[in-house]
Order: sequence, then structure tokens, then C-alpha cells
Amino acid sequence: MVSSYKTFTLTEQLTNEQISFFNEHGFIHFKKFINPETVSSIIDASKQVEQNWIENDLQKVNGVPIKYGKDLDGAAIVQRFAFINQHHQTLSGLLLDPRFNALLPLAGDDARLGTEEKDGMVFNHYINGPESKFTKMGWHTDGLRDIFYGGKLNPMLNVGIHLSTLKPENGGLKIIPGTHKQSIYQMLFRKKYFLDNKPDSEEVSINPEAGDLTIHDGRLWHRVAESSIRGEESRRRVIYVPIIAGKYAPKNENSPTVFYQRFAGIVK
Repeated sequence: MVSSYKTFTLTEQLTNEQISFFNEHGFIHFKKFINPETVSSIIDASKQVEQNWIENDLQKVNGVPIKYGKDLDGAAIVQRFAFINQHHQTLSGLLLDPRFNALLPLAGDDARLGTEEKDGMVFNHYINGPESKFTKMGWHTDGLRDIFYGGKLNPMLNVGIHLSTLKPENGGLKIIPGTHKQSIYQMLFRKKYFLDNKPDSEEVSINPEAGDLTIHDGRLWHRVAESSIRGEESRRRVIYVPIIAGKYAPKNENSPTVFYQRFAGIVK
């Protein structure tokens, strides 16, 4: 298991070294993308959206189910928000940072931030407590989405904006570098989707600090490992925004729930 890798600083233009690293490994990690004050304002914004959704018993956003759970004190919380950028200007404003434009060419020509497509800006809130329902996620690739949508397998990158500092015992994102170049067969059958959460001898642990930004190719095999610690120290928040190439396919409030999201119960 690889425990360390090179990290970089993101400016308004990627360097040749950064592009080469990403193309080879399928991921890249940028330090200190946002400052602690911005991290705090984003978390505060998510709490405002959460309160609104709970009060209104909102179940889906643009066809995407909302994942609710319980906090350590038993209070209801949202553990997976979809399209949260459409519900608070702090979150939509974050996406105006010009450094995002530097990332788009990694997905090819005509790439864009998927603010109105797929699941939009996703905000995940993990907590390992007695009533937690969202503590881990088994091995998967995001390429499966395009197969379920019945479309061509277009490049899709996941930009992660990390709002918590992780130690190895916090679990978190594990990836298998280089698997973004695998065949469709390997994408479908190398692992049992979502059911398998066992460590892989080739996996790399992404251990960001709050404010860091990561990108991984959606075709990579990746999982979210459960925290080995419980309680407040296990709390972890992360935002994901897709970078998409191919046909523009926005969602709205009338969008149907796609096939694979009906099995969201197996994603724990």
C-alpha cells in the first residue's frame, strides 16, 4: 500500500509536471486551495441548507435522493446533499474561483463544471456514531453511471474540496492509481460494486487537510474507508463537484431518479 505521494499548489494554470502526474496516476492533490475562514463559511452554509431541508422534509433534489442520518446526539442531519450549490450562494460562489478553469482541460475539450448535471455539487458529511448510516462506501467507479445512463463513457473527473483534516485512522478516500486506463470489462468486474470495502494492496490513501483540493478520474476504482475512531473526531465533511465532457445534460426538479440511485441503501 502506498502511503505517500507528491502534492502540488493550484494556480490559474497547470504545469506540465502536474498534467503528467494526473495523466499517469488518475489523481492529483493540491494543498491549501481555500483558507480556514472559507472552510468555516462553507460548513455554516451547509447547516443552513440542512435546516431548511429537514424543516421541509425534502426527499429529493432534481431527482437525486437526499441521504439523511443521525448526529451523535440523535438529531437529524443530512449526510449527502446533492446540488447544494443551487441552494446557497456561498456554495455557488465558491465555484467562481478562476482556478477551477485550470482543471477543465484535464477532462478534454469542451469540459465544464457539472453544476447542473449528474448530482451537481455534492456535500458529504460522515460521522461514525451509534446511529450513523453513512460511514463508508464500497469500491466503485463513477464510469458505471454513464453505463446506467445508457450513454457513451465520457471523461468525468471528481473535484474534492476537503473541509476536514484527515489522519489515516479517519478512513476516507482510497484509490487505485492508474485504473482510469482499465478496460470496460475491468471497470465492471474487478470489484463487487459497493459491496466490497476490503483494502487493496495497490490502494493509495488520500489524507487531506482542511482546505485542500483533490481531483480523481471517475474511472478509477475508489472507496471510502470507515473511520476506526468514533464520536466527534470521526466527523468528516467533503464537497465533490464533477468536471464533465460530452453532451450537456442538465437536471431539474422533474428529473427522474436514475436506476442505480434506487439502490442507495447499499451505500453505507
